Order: sequence, then structure tokens, then C-alpha cells
Amino acid sequence: MSIGFRNYNGKAGITEDYFIVRDFLIELGYSEFVYARWDWMITHSYLDKEAIGRIGLWEDDGKLVGLATFDSILSNAYCLTKPAYAFLKREMLIYAKEHLAGKNEFGIVIPSKDLEFQNIAIELGFKATDDTEDDAVFHIDETPTEYQLPEGYHITSMKENYNPYEYLRVLWRGFNHELNGEGEFSFSEEKNRSVEDQMMRPNVDLNLKIAVVGPDGHFVSYCGMWYDEKAGFAIIEPVATDPDYRKMGFGKVAVLEGISRVGKLGAKTVFVGSSQQFYYSIGMASFATSTVWKYLQETVDIDPHI
Repeated sequence: MSIGFRNYNGKAGITEDYFIVRDFLIELGYSEFVYARWDWMITHSYLDKEAIGRIGLWEDDGKLVGLATFDSILSNAYCLTKPAYAFLKREMLIYAKEHLAGKNEFGIVIPSKDLEFQNIAIELGFKATDDTEDDAVFHIDETPTEYQLPEGYHITSMKENYNPYEYLRVLWRGFNHELNGEGEFSFSEEKNRSVEDQMMRPNVDLNLKIAVVGPDGHFVSYCGMWYDEKAGFAIIEPVATDPDYRKMGFGKVAVLEGISRVGKLGAKTVFVGSSQQFYYSIGMASFATSTVWKYLQETVDIDPHI
């Protein structure tokens, strides 16, 4: 066993190191940071490209066995290892605290079932918080995926209708940017290129990027699906519905259509990083919880009644 450390190559986008990390996550299987999360962040417009070189890689004879990474921006970190290399997590957490912290905060995301890593965090001065990341699961063979679509609406995909404008518009409105006072959606060539960076690359199946189209031609709901046969499971990310079309079942339609499509490709389970009632209502069930641990010099009582 000859374990060495190096940093990620410092380049965003599709590089040799991108594939190395992705293969590691695929082989790892389900974890608190799955392959689709990596795919989503690596060409995302919100990615902190200057920080990408801080990602830490631990290799045994040139084979990646441990990863310390962040998700798009420096804040919370994730330390993942192959099962036989869990002894690296103490070293990895120390590294993450020193190199993956944001300007104002740092947290380490630890699965609630990983008691060994929790004990390491405690020894190093970390404390659990009430901030969690929750995953839900859909068992395709056990749960129906049928739906009804109102007259005048239809399903499309980015493969059938590659429309960067409508894609970004439904996400902008669906994530409440207009409702929060950030203004109406505007489109630009820069935004067009950002969609191309996300969509036109390896490991993206445009047939799994689903939209419900309204009578006026606008996307009213969107569901992005990720599936890799080697992983064996699919991931839902993101889901958004235009505020003018909520409470009408279009989000459910988009998600169930996506689940149906990955099921036909061989997926048996589908995960989503959420504990929203919306997902439980369409047949998903709570699967796993990870807690954000933070390095606190002293205990702070947040509840005013304590």
C-alpha cells in the first residue's frame, strides 16, 4: 500500500481528473455525494472555478481511494473513501478544514450512520448542528409511475427540443428569483453558452432532461434526471415549476416521466436530495440523512428558551 496525496488539476470542466473522480464515485455507489452531484457541479455556472484546485485526492498506487471536495462553492465539505481506506478520514477532515473552508463558514457533511467518522469529528473539535442533508428513494418496481396530463400540455425533452432559453426561464421562475424581487428572466449569449457547457458533454443524456410544455410553448415544469448503468441508480436534479402553474400536478408529471424513462434504461432505484413532502406524495420514501458538523470553539445556545 503506497498512498499519496495530490490536488485536483485546478481546471473546471471535462478533464482527465473529472473522469478519475467520476469513476471513483460510480464505484463507491450511493453516498452523501453521488456521481450526479459531481456531474452537476463540474460545469455549472455557479462553480467556484478558482477553488477547484483545492479538492484533495488520495491515491494508492495511482488509484483514487479518497476524495475531499466541496459542492460548487466553498462552504460544506465531503470526505469520501473506499471502504478499506476509512482510516484516511481523520487526515482528510483536517485537510478539508484547512483548505475547503469558505470565507465565513465551514462544515463537514457526515452520514448519520457513519459513527466512526462522527467520533473523529468530535475528537477534532466539531459539533453536530441541526443542518441536515436528506435523501429520498423511489423503488421503480414497487411504485406506479402513471400520470395524467391536461389537454393542451405535452412532454418534451432537451433532446427533442433543445431550448436553452426555456430551460433557464423555467429554472429562474421555478426557483422563485422573480418572486424574490430579482427581476424578470433575461437571456444572453453567455447564458446560452453556460447551458451548452452543462448539456453538451459526456455523461449527459438529453432524453432524460424532461419538460412539460404549456399551450403557449413555455416550459411550465422541468425535471433533470441522471442515470449511469454502472452505478445502477438514477438521480433527480433539479426540479422546478413556474409559479403560475403550481398546484396543478405538472411537477409530478415531469418527475414521473423521468423516473419512467430511467426505469426503461435499467434503473431500479431513483434518489433525490430532499425531504420535501412533494416527493413523498408521489411515492418516494425517506432513505438517509447526513448532518453538517461545524468547528465551534464553544457551545452556542441558539434556542432562546434554553
